Amino acid sequence: MKILLTGADGFTGRHFADLARAHGHDVVPLLSDLRDSQELEREVLATMPDSVVHLAAISFVAHADDSAFYAVNVVGSINLLAALVKLPVTPQRVLLASSANVYGNCSESPVLESQFPAPVNHYSMSKLAMEFMSRAYTDRLPIITTRPFNYTGPGQAVNFLIPKLVHHFARRAPSILLGNLHVEREFNDVQMVCCAYLHLLQHGEAGEVYNVGTGRPHTLQYVIDELVRITGHQINVEVSSAFVRANEVQRLFGDINKLRSLFLRHAKTLPEINLEDTLRRMLLAESSC
Repeated sequence: MKILLTGADGFTGRHFADLARAHGHDVVPLLSDLRDSQELEREVLATMPDSVVHLAAISFVAHADDSAFYAVNVVGSINLLAALVKLPVTPQRVLLASSANVYGNCSESPVLESQFPAPVNHYSMSKLAMEFMSRAYTDRLPIITTRPFNYTGPGQAVNFLIPKLVHHFARRAPSILLGNLHVEREFNDVQMVCCAYLHLLQHGEAGEVYNVGTGRPHTLQYVIDELVRITGHQINVEVSSAFVRANEVQRLFGDINKLRSLFLRHAKTLPEINLEDTLRRMLLAESSC
């Protein structure tokens, strides 16, 4: 496939591009600013992609400019879809990366795709708005929406939680400032998520929403304990109110039976990567910097 990839220079984009190329696909990074609809349309029409993976987004929840979430994640995404419908040959599939954060503070986990969304911050609200707005194009484009649960890996920016922890342990820092240590999250591996995206480009059903994850949550304290065990370094954790968000999602992990069932029907599986392996790869990447 010729895959048009937005966000190709981002964390997930780099991993996805490497994986797709390793499987023989032609990955074409989108260079246009999503907010420039005219330039975007020119580039899309010149590319003539077989499939599209839309990863470009403002993804850091604590991003300083709230309006940027909507300018990029919503308006930019709609600009992309508006350009894609003008292609003379419709792409086989268009994958939109949303987020499991759209579920908000659920009273129970694991969370099904049918769970009513209840976003609690601008990032998740912008992602849900993107999902709703994209429905205006489902009659003309084979759109697949993914809701990945938390994932990490080498190359993720240190303003995200797990890379921040790894950075401090790799440098054997004496202390670290964190927020709530008891929040429960899936901490999956970016390689697994990218593999899921590639399978969905081949077998995903248009108009469907898929949770992407493992359904295995861990507390932040568990991650810290794993890093202590791997590195042998004890770190003083200071809980700061500055890192405790008022609208914190306390417990979030997904039901991924829909994704598993789809892949089983097509004899596809996702790689099993445990948290220790992910942390070790991240620590190795830190030590080489």
